[in-house]
Amino acid sequence: MDLDQAMRALRVAEEALPQAEERAAQAARQIKADARARVEQARAELHRAMVAENRAGTRQVDLVKRTGYSRERVRQILRAGGIEAD
Repeated sequence: MDLDQAMRALRVAEEALPQAEERAAQAARQIKADARARVEQARAELHRAMVAENRAGTRQVDLVKRTGYSRERVRQILRAGGIEAD
């Protein structure tokens, strides 16, 4: 490769860089959005399971221990699921 060809190759590569960076940023945003959606879905499933366990007889204090959530947060989740405080 001679000097002129090497210079053209460098310009082409430099011109492609912003587009590549934007594509990478878009891909990263999509990956993050997908991950957030999976977290929300998993959280909703956990809350449904907590409500079901409470209805089946599991005490709120036991849900606190198993989930690591505060007593208040467990109460809020159960209330949102239609269960009033003990």
